[in-house]
Amino acid sequence: MEEAGRRRGRNETEEERADRMWVELIQEVRVAQTGVQILFGFLLTVVFQQKYATLSHSNQVIYIVTVVLGACTTGALVGPVSLHRLVSGRRVKPQAVRLASRMTLVGLALLLATMTSSLLLILRVATHSTYVPWLVAAVVAWYLLWWYGLPLWARHRHTARPDDRDAGPPAGSVKGGRTAGS
Repeated sequence: MEEAGRRRGRNETEEERADRMWVELIQEVRVAQTGVQILFGFLLTVVFQQKYATLSHSNQVIYIVTVVLGACTTGALVGPVSLHRLVSGRRVKPQAVRLASRMTLVGLALLLATMTSSLLLILRVATHSTYVPWLVAAVVAWYLLWWYGLPLWARHRHTARPDDRDAGPPAGSVKGGRTAGS
């Protein structure tokens, strides 16, 4: 197959695309890892505080679930780094990028669960109020909107269909300072 036939989108080969996507993915993972590391480190210290012994059994269970979720989140978000290290040089980068992307999505879902249970525990201990589940649900809805809703909407709205790629820019769009079709 000739080189031009293998090029897509940005006029890059599959390997070039995998390299670019890998760099982008690792930058994204770095952002999430930092937050997870801070949250997980904080969670690990809670059990050593005097107040922990005074928590109700249900709050202790929420704490344990939160710590386990934090550990799983850390594992999922560090996974792409381990994957890259173990397959580096094996000529499987496109497949590794797809797998690392899935690992990152799992890590983000686990991060949402970890943050949800952390917030639930903290608000239950801080307020002892009946509105806590509603407040936590509102924050989860907020995360779902920003982390999944808007990105999926943008993906749906702005992703070109395969038949649109060959047709050129839509009528009325600006290209090179001129309206397409003019």
